[in-house]
Amino acid sequence: MRERSSLLMMSAVAALLASSVLLGFAQSQGSASSEKDRGHHNPYAEFAKVPEKARAKSNPLAEDPDAPLAGRKLFEQHCAECHGNAAEGGKKAPSLRAEEVQQATPGTLFWILTNGVVRRGMPVWSKLPEAQRWQIVTYLKSLGHQKEIPDGRDGPHEPAHSGSPAETDAHSQ
Repeated sequence: MRERSSLLMMSAVAALLASSVLLGFAQSQGSASSEKDRGHHNPYAEFAKVPEKARAKSNPLAEDPDAPLAGRKLFEQHCAECHGNAAEGGKKAPSLRAEEVQQATPGTLFWILTNGVVRRGMPVWSKLPEAQRWQIVTYLKSLGHQKEIPDGRDGPHEPAHSGSPAETDAHSQ
């Protein structure tokens, strides 16, 4: 009788141990798959969530020759830490040179910039003045047309003159 209760006790302990191992394995597989899903998340999927009215908004600075440079300066101050100095992307944030960004409407980019993607780590930039947000959008759109420039940086060249409203606006923040 004593042997039988000892055998039952050992069987119960073995079953408990096996269940713990299986539960631990199942939990690790679940977290690995959610990490995998996060790693394979399309960072540009947020574009599809932008309201149609916002997508249709046009950039009031699209034809301003000083806006890309002012936008680049703002980008360097506020965005480069995560998106890279040349908007090539990094560990924290995706490339803004990608076709998805270059094909997105200015209104889409403005909406994303204004509202952020907080659950993915992109802050809300609604406190930047609207003109500065449009300057950043103008800079981002210019990346699709730019080649690397001689100083090793990407983006528009410095203009020959200074003190334009766009540059002054960029320096005031």
